[in-house]
Amino acid sequence: MTQRERINTLNLPETNDILTINTLKKYKSELENELANILGYWQKNAIDKEFGGFYGKLNNSNRVFHEAPKGSVLNSRILWTFSAAYNLTGKEDYLHVAERAFQYIITHFIDKKNGGIYWSVDYHGNPLDTKKQIYALSFAIYGLSEFFLAAKNETAKELAIELYYLIVEHSYDKANGGYIEALTADWKEIKDLRLSEKDANEKKSMNTHLHVLEGFANLYRVWPHEELKQKIKELIHIFSDHIIDAKTNHLILFFDDEWNVKSNIVSYGHNIEAAWLILEAAEILANKQIIEKVKQQSLLIADASEEGLDEDGGLWYEFEMNKDHFVKEKHWWPQAEAMVGFFNAWQITGDEDYLQRSLNSWEFIKLHILDKKNGEWFWGVDENYQLMAADKVGLWKCPYHNGRACIELIKRMDNL
Repeated sequence: MTQRERINTLNLPETNDILTINTLKKYKSELENELANILGYWQKNAIDKEFGGFYGKLNNSNRVFHEAPKGSVLNSRILWTFSAAYNLTGKEDYLHVAERAFQYIITHFIDKKNGGIYWSVDYHGNPLDTKKQIYALSFAIYGLSEFFLAAKNETAKELAIELYYLIVEHSYDKANGGYIEALTADWKEIKDLRLSEKDANEKKSMNTHLHVLEGFANLYRVWPHEELKQKIKELIHIFSDHIIDAKTNHLILFFDDEWNVKSNIVSYGHNIEAAWLILEAAEILANKQIIEKVKQQSLLIADASEEGLDEDGGLWYEFEMNKDHFVKEKHWWPQAEAMVGFFNAWQITGDEDYLQRSLNSWEFIKLHILDKKNGEWFWGVDENYQLMAADKVGLWKCPYHNGRACIELIKRMDNL
């Protein structure tokens, strides 16, 4: 299914309201400019010409940390973003960056002995953290699939399919469904399953399942295999049956292997991201019954996400239920996902309150998150709008959330 066909499965609002039309034209024009700014930043500042690939870390002042580790997730996200940007614009220089990311991944991140993707390498490109984090394999599938669409590179497609089979073989829970978080380099059980230090050390997480779904769905666009289709369907049902809290419509973050709940934190960014990503997967499958069910869930999740909206249009990071306390930080990526998630809700319903929330997110970003001096987006701000001291480029800071928000919304507005 093409992007245009996928978007057309939505009930697109048809409006003759001149104000709305002009607002959308302005929104689209600004996002086209911002996409060029984001990608231009990475082209200018992030390419490591000495050791290959991309730098592992830059700070807010664009200072390069030459010896910082390089993460597979960052490289896979760069691969996806520049491939998707090329697929949108046809600009050859974007494809060149995607090719650079692809070559670095196959040269340095592939575990040639055991198969799969390393979590990180050192700045020379030597293996550093060799565990098999299923989240990382999923992002590699996501990026490789998009690169195949851009470059028609059969090696990329074959590698994406190989990684899919490795996930199913080693991580899939045949007894309870879903996917175990992590394994050792040679695919054995591992004590520390965490994606990052702030995560719970549990067998299964919402975050990994969301991005397994994302990767599998993008792979299905280039490889519509029946087994893959069934795995995507199963993942959508896992979200309905286990991950989406039936009482609150928030996403539950962590589980044991039998899907017993192991967390009491609400992540507003993941909520609003899931609100449109799960629907995207359903649309790629083109199953009308699943699409209609997921549309309703998508709206419920979007409505629940509103609890995290501040009066300034920004989205708080998390809510700690046991403390009845907001984590009063506004990170860059939840704002980007809010732009798409609320726009998606407007497309489903035609309710312009949702469109306004998307616009409000963009206005907040322009005021507080865009680095108008040095380029790209800051990591985030605290409740007093003070900048957080965090990476501009890093293992987690990438052009994926903000670049994707621009790409996704431009595509959607192109089809209105």
